[in-house]
Amino acid sequence: MLIRNATVFGTADTDVRWVGGHITECGRGLRPMSGEDDIDARGGWLVPGLHDHHVHLRSLAARSGSIQFGPPRVRTAAELLNRLRSADRELPPHDWIRGVGYHESVAGDLDRARLDGMPTARPVRIQHRSGAVWMLNSRACELLDVDECSLAGVERDPAGHATGRLWRMDAWLGERIGARSPDLSGIATRAAALGITGFTDATPDLGQSDIDDLADRVADGAIPQRVHCMAAPNIAAPRVGRFSLGPNKIILDDTTLPALDEFTATLRELHAVGKPAAVHCVTRVQLVLTMAALETAGVIAGDRIEHGAIIPAESMAWLAEHGVPVITQPHFPVERAEQYAQEVPDEDRPDLWRLGSLLAAGVGVAAGTDAPFGGPDPWPVVRAAIDRGSESPAAETISPIAALALFFGEPARPQLGRTIAPGRIADLTLLRTPPSEFPDALDTDLVAATVVEGRPVYLAP
Repeated sequence: MLIRNATVFGTADTDVRWVGGHITECGRGLRPMSGEDDIDARGGWLVPGLHDHHVHLRSLAARSGSIQFGPPRVRTAAELLNRLRSADRELPPHDWIRGVGYHESVAGDLDRARLDGMPTARPVRIQHRSGAVWMLNSRACELLDVDECSLAGVERDPAGHATGRLWRMDAWLGERIGARSPDLSGIATRAAALGITGFTDATPDLGQSDIDDLADRVADGAIPQRVHCMAAPNIAAPRVGRFSLGPNKIILDDTTLPALDEFTATLRELHAVGKPAAVHCVTRVQLVLTMAALETAGVIAGDRIEHGAIIPAESMAWLAEHGVPVITQPHFPVERAEQYAQEVPDEDRPDLWRLGSLLAAGVGVAAGTDAPFGGPDPWPVVRAAIDRGSESPAAETISPIAALALFFGEPARPQLGRTIAPGRIADLTLLRTPPSEFPDALDTDLVAATVVEGRPVYLAP
């Protein structure tokens, strides 16, 4: 197949040909060969296919059947009650109310006692915006035998009674409810229309059956994109093209931080079997602990920081020197501006969701949407990286090309940008506009074609 008359990223070429899944020729004035399909780009920008470096595919698919209970849709306790009443009226009998996106700015902390006082007899489960905790009413706790569960994630009051708050218990909750595997094809189709050619699924603690099911969806074409999935060392890699296993995801919570020696030992055990670590760091103490543990355990290729919500200036030299990239969400300062304005102390604001200063310091940076905990569209992420709003330091904004390149990284080494050249895999995104018009076109229907391993998975009408 051939793309002609494009502006090819990083080169002076206008035409790119591929056979099978790999690029075979780049140049100017290439002509279609007999029987070869071709696309006239009409001057559009041809770039490496966008890879979302941090997403939760199953949760994103499941959200389509969930009710938004947080900002901006729901901002007050009264609006929360109205949404619950509407759900109670509209859902089929015996269905659960499954809510997502809740933030305590709406009505404070939710637990079973608060939810029991709300107008429904249905089982209710509502997920916090962070994804860390589910909040259940007593009917839901009864159906799931939460009171009898001995797992550490079951929050209990001083008397030992379950509060209905379940921390990091998504897998247990899904098993108990008997949740069916969500349909991922719709998510993948929408992503293809947005130019996404690959995902890194950052869901923690996936079991072998979860991994196999995800690989099956790639194999049967429900997910036409490439999928790189975080997984523990004991997970066997399915032999499926376009599917690979990535680093082990490690979640840190400030209230249950491991001792430095314990965390260092964990990293050493992973590294001993060739497994890098992807460490969830959203606070200053989590980042400092991770750096200290990696300093002692040693850094291997593929180790990475997820989110990096708070990065002190004095940490950047260490990250750059040790080659540890930060997988960030530039859109969060925009999407969550209202909450951050109320919650983030003044002293932390210069360190909040750094971007431009990280790149200037030589730190590897890539972007992920963190969908469904952030919006799944990569283009608002790109716009936010270019213009983060008046509350963000000017040093954190970056150029349009640098913003787009946040999605060009290799799946296993996201700080290493992919190129368009002979021998490279033909994962490509064709934009309708040339680079000169790109920033102004971000709010329009921008993608003309998306190609994964040489196969067009989206062609604009």
